[in-house]
Amino acid sequence: MNNKNDFKPYIPAEKVTPEITVTSIIIGVILAVVFGAANAYLGLRVGMTVSASIPAAVIAMGVIRVIMRKNSILESNIVQTIGSAGESLAAGAIFTLPALFLWAAEGKTENPSIIEITLIALLGGLLGVFFMVPLRNALIVKEHGVLPYPEGTACAEVLLAGEEGGAKASTVFAGMGFAALFKFIIDGLRVVSGEISASVKGFAGEIGTQIYPAVMSVGYICGARISSYMFAGGVLSWLVIIPLIVLFGADITLYPGTVPIGEMHAAGGAGAIWSSYIRYIGAGALAAGGIISLIKSLPLIVKTFSGAMKSISSAGGANSNERTERDINIKVVLLVIAVLTLLVWLVPAIPVTLIGAIIVVVFGFFFATVSSRMVGLVGSSNNPVSGMAIATLLIATLILKLTGYQGIAGMCSAIAIGSIICIVSAIAGDTSQDLKTGYLLGATPKKQQIGEIVGVIASAFAIGGTLYLLDMAWGFGTDELAAPQATLMKLIIEGVMEGNLPWALVFIGVFIAIVVEVVGIPVLPFAIGVYLPVQLNACIMVGGLVRLALEKIKKNEDEKKAIINDGVLFCSGMIAGEGLVGILLALLAVFGFGEMIDLSSKLGLSAPLMNIGGLALFAIIILTVLKFSVWKKRS
Repeated sequence: MNNKNDFKPYIPAEKVTPEITVTSIIIGVILAVVFGAANAYLGLRVGMTVSASIPAAVIAMGVIRVIMRKNSILESNIVQTIGSAGESLAAGAIFTLPALFLWAAEGKTENPSIIEITLIALLGGLLGVFFMVPLRNALIVKEHGVLPYPEGTACAEVLLAGEEGGAKASTVFAGMGFAALFKFIIDGLRVVSGEISASVKGFAGEIGTQIYPAVMSVGYICGARISSYMFAGGVLSWLVIIPLIVLFGADITLYPGTVPIGEMHAAGGAGAIWSSYIRYIGAGALAAGGIISLIKSLPLIVKTFSGAMKSISSAGGANSNERTERDINIKVVLLVIAVLTLLVWLVPAIPVTLIGAIIVVVFGFFFATVSSRMVGLVGSSNNPVSGMAIATLLIATLILKLTGYQGIAGMCSAIAIGSIICIVSAIAGDTSQDLKTGYLLGATPKKQQIGEIVGVIASAFAIGGTLYLLDMAWGFGTDELAAPQATLMKLIIEGVMEGNLPWALVFIGVFIAIVVEVVGIPVLPFAIGVYLPVQLNACIMVGGLVRLALEKIKKNEDEKKAIINDGVLFCSGMIAGEGLVGILLALLAVFGFGEMIDLSSKLGLSAPLMNIGGLALFAIIILTVLKFSVWKKRS
């Protein structure tokens, strides 16, 4: 199915059904605000957000099909398109903007205004959507069958299951139910460990796995090949580089650490070394991987833009295409990007100079391209937006410093630039997943792009108030809201401005990426593996191995295909179920009910017992995948 002409969507191009309606806009806006606020809290607390595309699709399907009794799959698709924008914009904002509050708490500046936060979020979100418009044909259509877009594909499966009913729907909803239960047991009741690690005495490395069904499901949907590249990157970080750092530097205090490495490892284990050093190496690998990916993609990007520019002079422009090929007119796209760039520079509330605005456009398009391709490989949940922001901040802060824009004014400008580009990357990745869903279903791309714009506007106006409320309630950098990424961004900017950034670590990551590319391994999934915790990579690897095992069973091709597809459906449901419960738990925590349902301390459960329980639950998760795929009764 590499040729777009071989693919036929669920709704044919010649058939017109409702998409953007009053109902879809209202429900989508509500979901965008709710998901944005919930994920802002979750990301500030634990450093990760949950993808909202599939939960939004499930809710849309329930409201439109079940409650309103309307048979409109493309209308449900618009709801999830609008709703998921809130989560992505929140992810981009929380990884950077809290640094401004942290500087204010230190007395270096005043808290950013709600207007400043809203405008940064709005301009970044809109740029992310419009940068993605000319890339859609290159990444979604031309590489269909090459880039899996796991969550976009899973989202389409969820909507199709609701449309077609029967056994297909029951498999998805079974996955939702089981994952919801597993997630509630792990992160709600907290009676089993959500992450298990092991180490050997005398060896500083560490290995382990997370237990989450959605993470394993991403591995199943991506397959063993991509999962193995990520896992290999994690192994390099946690079983090679960390032991080397501890072995040769036990008595050394190396910046950004403030104590000897041996003491740091004794107090915090391999995780402390990863947090202080490996993230810089991972950021360097990601930056290099992004540049390599962009260089390799340039011919396709140039061809895409060339085709888009030709459509300007053709009769009817974008409107001459089939319904399923219509994008927002390229003239409008270029004009809006130009206007947004001027606003970044000229709006007084945003502390960005002309040089900063140029950086935003150049790096924004670069990372929009990289992010869109990256989520096609590993999904939005594992899109290391903060890693892209780190790479941006390194270069932007250096340029600002060299041009004389230093001190707290330069640092605030750098974080504004980084925030916009971080949001651009997050929204571009989300838009890619949504457009993949629409491509499979037969949606009109132009209407989905308008839906993304609506979602960005709604969530941009909500994120400022959310950050202010959370800062007032607990403050950033506290036990309640650690804001790990924003704290790291602050450290990087201060490091560059003061000239003490650990460039050696960054360049180690750069050359690791180059070596990986030379030996023929796809650099981006490997670099992501270097950057992310090995426990997360291992959980993804387990999912990939389950998929590999099912692909190797001795069945005829039709039976094997049915087994694999049922596994994809079940895992799609698990991603949705965990996402919904993750948002529920975030809301419970915001309103103070999280402690009430936490049974770990009330039951006096020991760590070894919780680890055993976690492994047992992981085995059950794998068995449920097998139950609804290879062991499923088929008529």
